[in-house]
Parts: sequence; structure tokens; C-alpha cells
Amino acid sequence: MYRKYIKRILDFIFAVILLIIASPIMLLAAIAIKIEDPKGPVLFTQKRPGKDAKIFTIYKFRTMKVETEKDGRKLTDFERMTKVGSFLRKASIDELPQLFNIIRGEMSFIGPRPLLVDYLKYYSKEQMRRHEVLPGISGWAQVNGRNAITWEEKFNYDIWYVDNLSFLVDLKILFMTIYNVLKREGINNSKFDTMPFFTGSINNANFN
Repeated sequence: MYRKYIKRILDFIFAVILLIIASPIMLLAAIAIKIEDPKGPVLFTQKRPGKDAKIFTIYKFRTMKVETEKDGRKLTDFERMTKVGSFLRKASIDELPQLFNIIRGEMSFIGPRPLLVDYLKYYSKEQMRRHEVLPGISGWAQVNGRNAITWEEKFNYDIWYVDNLSFLVDLKILFMTIYNVLKREGINNSKFDTMPFFTGSINNANFN
């Protein structure tokens, strides 16, 4: 009952409430992004696979410079990150536009993070199971390391969530998310501001 109906109802209600409450913060974030880097858009949009691998457009506040190259050299994510963007990520404010995705029924507050469409071809059948539920703003993998864990660990956490989804599990992840945001833990790994590109598991004989 919770998985099929109640979770969606709660997502919609709290997304609308939070959108109203957070609107001043979102406005300030949009202004700050434009002041620091006026050449680019306020929002970052990208196609991501959702439930049943259905493609949707995800919304986030832009945290990087528009330029991807300098002096003929490709810039790293660390070099492209703006000061405002770094703060937005650490405070998880960059995720707030995804409230619109929740209201539209494309995402949930809690669930496996929606990853790149390009990754779909590398998933094993077991890893594809992460798409049996709506993707989330936060998830079991995020509260257990976020970008500081390996891809293998991330997918293991995602599958665990799919198999154990319940109101109490979601509530636990919610409180752990709030705690991590306040403590600013698990934001980045030691080498990247974002996870390195996923090219398949070394433990998979065949990718599906």
C-alpha cells in the first residue's frame, strides 16, 4: 500500500509545501548564480532515466561554468565549479528545483539517484533493478557515502532500497539526509566533485 499509493501522495503534498517554503531561497540562489556567471542559465537540465528506465528531464540549479575548455584543454569538474555552485552543492540547495520533478510524478523524495542515460547500456540485469522504483533526490546510497563510495557499493545500496522500500526506511533515510546536509558529510570523494563516469562493473560478464 505504501509503495504503490501512499508514498506518491506524501511526495506530492510535501513537495508543494516545501516549494512554497523554499521559494525565497530558490530565488536568492538564482540571483547569486546569475551574478557570478551571467553567461549561463540558472537551471541545469538533463535527460535522465526514471522508473522503468523512462527518460525524463531533471532540473537542478547550475553549479558549473558554461565553458568546458580553456586554452584547448578540457576543464575538470573541479575547475568548472563556481563558488556559488560549490556552496549550493554542499548545502544541497542545487537539488531544490527537483521539487518540480516530484510534483510531476517523475521523482520521489527518497529513491535511487537518477543517473546518466549513457549508463543504461552498461548496467547488468541486477543493476537495472534500480529502475523498479521512482528515482529520488536522496537515497540509501547518498546517506551511506554519496560520491565517496564506489559504483559497486552505490548499486548495492540502490538494490537494497528497492527490496526493502517502506515508510520506516524512507523516514530513516530522510533523517540521515538532514543530518548529512547539516554536517556536510559525504558530499565529495577525494578526487572528484562528481562521480567518475561509469563504464560498467568489472564483476559483470555481460552488460544488458
